[in-house]
Amino acid sequence: MESSRIELFRSIERQYLKELPLSSYEMKDYKRAKVQKMGYAYFSPDKCYYSVPYRYIGKETMIHYTRSRIEIYYNHERIALHQRNLNKGSYITNTDHLSSTHKFYSDWSPEFFRKKALPHGEYVLACIEKVLSSQDYPEISYKRSLGIIQLNRSYGSERLNNACKRALATDSCSCLRIKNILKNNMDRLPLFDDQVEPIKRHIPLHSNIRGASAYE
Repeated sequence: MESSRIELFRSIERQYLKELPLSSYEMKDYKRAKVQKMGYAYFSPDKCYYSVPYRYIGKETMIHYTRSRIEIYYNHERIALHQRNLNKGSYITNTDHLSSTHKFYSDWSPEFFRKKALPHGEYVLACIEKVLSSQDYPEISYKRSLGIIQLNRSYGSERLNNACKRALATDSCSCLRIKNILKNNMDRLPLFDDQVEPIKRHIPLHSNIRGASAYE
């Protein structure tokens, strides 16, 4: 060509240059994730959950992530953007993503379920404490806790509390176990002396109700 490189740069190339970015470049990596029923995609490297618009529940997504942010794509379209959270078990929520029937999920926490369990009795609370501490993933423990507490609708608080007491005696606080106890009227049967001691180990010290000792 008749022009030098510097002449070509000045006459053609320079006008296409863009300003350098203000922040340093971050390497990007990728993870696939299915949007769960609560409207969150599970990000396995950090064991965290990130919200997406509720209409994508059940869809397979691709998570693009860097050190500082999380981008969630569906069919090559970005549907969610979050700051990355390194606290394991966290639920990172954009409330605009949740439908009116899903917004109450953002209030779910261990303390939320403890407060829900407390009015039904100390043994219900003890079972919920056990469920909350036995699961690696909060979503699983929250769903199981909700299932136990909702049994009061069919059987009442007193029977549910007695069923939880028997479940604690066998160290089996699953929703299915407690439901079977109620269904078969086993909550109405007295406990043997050797079944009482295991129950005491599961009753939280702060679970006293109406000033009475949890062991009385």
